[in-house]
Amino acid sequence: MLSRSLLFAVSVCSAALMATVAQAESLEGSRPNIVLVMTDDQGLGDLACMGNPVLQTPHLDRFYEKSTRFTDFHVSPTCAPTRSAIMSGRHEFKNGITHTIKERERMALSTTTLPQLLQKNGYQTGIFGKWHLGDEDEYQPYNRGFGEVFIHGAGGIGQSYEGSCADFPPNQPDNYFDPAILHNDTIVKTKGFCTDLFFEAALGWISEQQESKKHFFAYISTNAPHGPMIADAAYKERFLAMGYDEDTAGRYGMIENIDDNMGLLMQKFDEWNIWEDTLVIFMTDNGQAGLRARKNGERVKIFTTGFKSGKGSPYEGGTHVPAFWRWDSVLKEGKDIPKLTAHLDLFPTFCDLAGIEIPDDIQEVEGRSLLPLLENPKAKWKDRLLFIHRGRWEKGEDPNTLKHRVCGVRTQRWRLVNHTELYDIAHDPYEEHDVASEFPNVVKRLQRQYDKWWESTLPLMVNEDVPYSEVHPQVVRYNKQKEERGIPAWEPPLKLPHMTVVRRETKMPYQQDSQ
Repeated sequence: MLSRSLLFAVSVCSAALMATVAQAESLEGSRPNIVLVMTDDQGLGDLACMGNPVLQTPHLDRFYEKSTRFTDFHVSPTCAPTRSAIMSGRHEFKNGITHTIKERERMALSTTTLPQLLQKNGYQTGIFGKWHLGDEDEYQPYNRGFGEVFIHGAGGIGQSYEGSCADFPPNQPDNYFDPAILHNDTIVKTKGFCTDLFFEAALGWISEQQESKKHFFAYISTNAPHGPMIADAAYKERFLAMGYDEDTAGRYGMIENIDDNMGLLMQKFDEWNIWEDTLVIFMTDNGQAGLRARKNGERVKIFTTGFKSGKGSPYEGGTHVPAFWRWDSVLKEGKDIPKLTAHLDLFPTFCDLAGIEIPDDIQEVEGRSLLPLLENPKAKWKDRLLFIHRGRWEKGEDPNTLKHRVCGVRTQRWRLVNHTELYDIAHDPYEEHDVASEFPNVVKRLQRQYDKWWESTLPLMVNEDVPYSEVHPQVVRYNKQKEERGIPAWEPPLKLPHMTVVRRETKMPYQQDSQ
C-alpha cells in the first residue's frame, strides 16, 4: 500500500501533468499568422460545396473540407457595417456607421481597431482590396493600424457618391481592369483584373513576412462579386453558353475567379509550408446579392441554400454567411460548429490568439472569444443576443422613425424580425412559418431587449449630422499626385500568374489536385 506522502506526491505530479497538457492544448497566446479573406456580396448559396449546381469552386470546396466550419455565423446585412464590426468588436452603429455612403460609412476615430492592437503587439498588418470605412486621410487604413495598404477608394471600384465617398478618377465608372490603387502613400497604376491584383499583392507581402519570420495579419477583402457584374470573358463563357444573362455570367465568373485565386493562395502556402503556423479564414461580408437571374430569356431563381432573402435583409439570408477556418494540425478538418457566432467575435478571438490583453480604456468589445469552441467544438456556449438593423435611412431623417423597421434580434433558437415576426430557427431555418402568435412571451422578451439596446446605441451614432464634404478626398489626392509626381506603374513584389490569363491559356497546374 502506498504511503500518504507518496500518494500526495503522485497526485501533485498528476495534477501538474494535466495542467501541462491543458496548457499545451490551449490556443491562447499561440500567435499564429492570420489571413482573413472576405469577399463582397457572396452568399452561402454561391459555393459548390454548399450545393450550388452551376458554379464550379473546387479550391474553396477543398478548403471547406480541410476546415472547421462555423455553421451559424452572422454578419451585418451590408458591407461597411460588417467591416466596422470586425475592426472594432462591437455593433457598427456604435462606431457611427449606419449606412454605406452619406458620410455614415466612416468608422468613428474614437474606435481602437483590431490591427492597431495586433501591430502594437508585434504583428505586421496588411490590407488588400476594399476598406470602405472612410476616404478622408484620418480614416484611412494606414492611420487605423495597417502597415501595408493596397486598396481602392470608396465602397467599390469606380463608385462615386455625394460627399466624401468616391474612388480614384481612372476607375470611374466601374473599371475592374487595370485600376488605380493606393499602395501605402502612393497611387499606382496596375495591370490586370482587380481580384487577381489583390491576391497578387497579398501573397507577395506574405512571402516577405514569412521569409523574415515575422508574425502577420493579412486582410484580403475583395470588392468582387459586388456589382457591377464584370468578369473576364474567359470566366463568363461557360455561363453564357448555358443561357444565363450577361450580369449573372459576370457575377458567377467573378466567383470562379475568386476560387482560382484561393487555389493559388493554397498552392503558395503548400510551397512555403506555413499551414501549421497560419490560420486562414474564408467568409463573406453579408448575405447573397442577387437572388434571381435570366436564363434563356426567362426569369429564374438562383440557388440560395434555401434562404428567402439576401443582402440588406433582416431575415436569415441577410446575415447568415460562410465561415471556414483552416489551421492545419491545430483545428479539426471537416468539423462543423453549430453555435451562434458572429463577426463581432473576430476581435477578441484574434487578440486571444495573439496573446493580447484588450485594454480597459477602449470601446466596449461586445464579441466573444471563439477559442473555447476552437479548442473543443462541443464546449458549452451560453446563449446570446445579436442585434440587426440595415440602417440606410435618409440623411437628416430621425433614426427613431425606422427603429422597428428592417431590424431583427437573433438568439440560438429564435429570430425576431421587424419587431413583430418570430421564427423558430432551430426547427425552421428558412423562416417559412411566423410563430409570433404561438410564443407571445418570447416576442415580448426580445422586443424589450431590442428596445433597450436601441436606446443605448443612439448616442453613439456620431455621423448622423455630419455635413457632406465639399470634395472627394481620393479624387483630390489623385489629381494632386498626378500633377506633382505622376502616377507610377505598380511593381508586384512576387510575380504570380493573373488568373484571367491562366484561365484563357492553360489549365492551372494545381487545379487537378483540388477537384
